[in-house]
Amino acid sequence: MRQPVDTLEVRGNAVTHPVGSTIAPFSPPHWDQLIHAISGVMSVETQIGIWVVPPNRALWVPDGQSIRIQMHGRVAIRSLYFQTQLHAMPAELKVVNVSPLLRELVVEAIHSGPLDRRDARDSHLVDCILDQLDEIRQAPFQLPQPRDPRARALASRLAESPAASVAELATTVGASRRTLERLFLADTGMPIARWRRQLRLLQALRFLGAGYAVTDVAHRVGYSTPSAFSAMFRAELGQTPARYFYEPTTDNADPIQPLSTIADH
Repeated sequence: MRQPVDTLEVRGNAVTHPVGSTIAPFSPPHWDQLIHAISGVMSVETQIGIWVVPPNRALWVPDGQSIRIQMHGRVAIRSLYFQTQLHAMPAELKVVNVSPLLRELVVEAIHSGPLDRRDARDSHLVDCILDQLDEIRQAPFQLPQPRDPRARALASRLAESPAASVAELATTVGASRRTLERLFLADTGMPIARWRRQLRLLQALRFLGAGYAVTDVAHRVGYSTPSAFSAMFRAELGQTPARYFYEPTTDNADPIQPLSTIADH
């Protein structure tokens, strides 16, 4: 059972970034972050991989993690900061699902915050948020990067040439297809075909978040027809691209402050 902390426990931040922005979110020491885009798509780069974060997902960033976020489209970020003593979630970087209830709790915490356990209403709100985080599920939006130079070279070529065959690209990196399959499985936990499918999905989320039409996105990520692309998208995420990005929101708040000033609360 979590022990209350006798200071401010949860702080909120809201900011809307223009198309193409790139940021390195700042967090003061001893605070974990839940970064949620209520509209638009973020891609997150770290040393170990790339995450794509569409609406209805959030990025959990433990204290001390270094990340870089790129915005695809106009991105409205609503973030919560938790004192590390709360142990709100495990200390590992991950993309997680955001339920409609958690979404509304995030918005309310930002409007009401900072939250102090000594206030009864704040204490109830903190408990509700922590209960939701206890039940949160991880979302499969990570693209782990292979470590071997030959496999990493193939990964780069797959990203640059979505429609090219793996057999053709394998001849350009100095290893056989069989060797590359072994390297990908060892480094990423996925065979090449599965890794490429994940790559295409994450690329598609970026383009869709930036406002490209489904037909254009399908060709950009290497599918010959929009129907084939939509079938893949639905198989992976359970919805068509158009339905996935239809996410009405009740949050009409203006940007509150840039992320870099959160320590001044």
